[in-house]
Amino acid sequence: MKLLVTGGAGYIGGVVTRLLLDAGHEVVVLDDLRTGHREALAPEATFVEARIHDAARVLTPGAGFDGVLHFAALIAAGESMARPEIYWENNTIGSLALIDAARAAGVRRFVFSSTAAVYGNPTELPITESAVKAPTNTYGATKLAVDMALTSEAHAYDLAAVSLRYFNVAGAYLRPGHALGERHDPESHLIPIALQVAAGRREKLQLFGDDYPTADGTCVRDYIHVEDLARAHLLALDTAVPGEHRIFNLGNGNGFSNREVVEVVREVTGHPVPVEMAPRREGDPAALVASSARAHAELGWVPAKPTLAEMVGDAWTFYRDHLLP
Repeated sequence: MKLLVTGGAGYIGGVVTRLLLDAGHEVVVLDDLRTGHREALAPEATFVEARIHDAARVLTPGAGFDGVLHFAALIAAGESMARPEIYWENNTIGSLALIDAARAAGVRRFVFSSTAAVYGNPTELPITESAVKAPTNTYGATKLAVDMALTSEAHAYDLAAVSLRYFNVAGAYLRPGHALGERHDPESHLIPIALQVAAGRREKLQLFGDDYPTADGTCVRDYIHVEDLARAHLLALDTAVPGEHRIFNLGNGNGFSNREVVEVVREVTGHPVPVEMAPRREGDPAALVASSARAHAELGWVPAKPTLAEMVGDAWTFYRDHLLP
């Protein structure tokens, strides 16, 4: 197929692009490089530097596209509360422009990188797709709005749409000649920050709260390897059904505590990771774990790298070999 990947210069979009190319698809990447990196761009893909708002320049009726995989978004939950307007403008208005462009071009297959943040503070674990949607930050709200738009689009225009919802993504794609990992700047994710501490690039790691009702008092979060996540997007593309908006949660089903993450980073790297405890952050739930039962049953998706050691190991190899001076 000929596919448009928005945000293909980013962490997840870059890995999905790589897998699509390896599967024999023709890929055009659309990215404004606002948070993406040229280093993540697959050389075999056609690159268009543009905002998703301008997707109609690429998704023309005669261009021959068969589908869209949409990753382009701002993702920092904290920033979304401080600057909500840029999240609504980019994540929601931009996505609506992309959906409009796909409809006008007759592109009827659409895979959306959503988020389990749409569920907010869960009332039960693990979180299933039928759980109440009550996002606690603007980021989650902008993604939920796009999910709702895709449901309407599928009903009204026979779109084959799939949304994939997940929490924390980790690890790296490592193959001869190809290395794709996290390059966020500033970094806000626990595993990359812990790796920076292990490498001596940061003095210490702050953990927010050690009095949660969890086994060790720290927050429990879901982690999924970026390769496993990328494979799910290819499965979603292949199994999309015209007139349906299918939604799948993706996760490990168990979750790992912040202390567990730190211990695994110490074990994998062989370096100390000094930790400073800090007060809880407002709005942080004690545990967030997604159920992937529907994805297992309907997509045939099973994580190949489910352990924290595998995720941290690949992330450390990428960081050590490609980001350290």
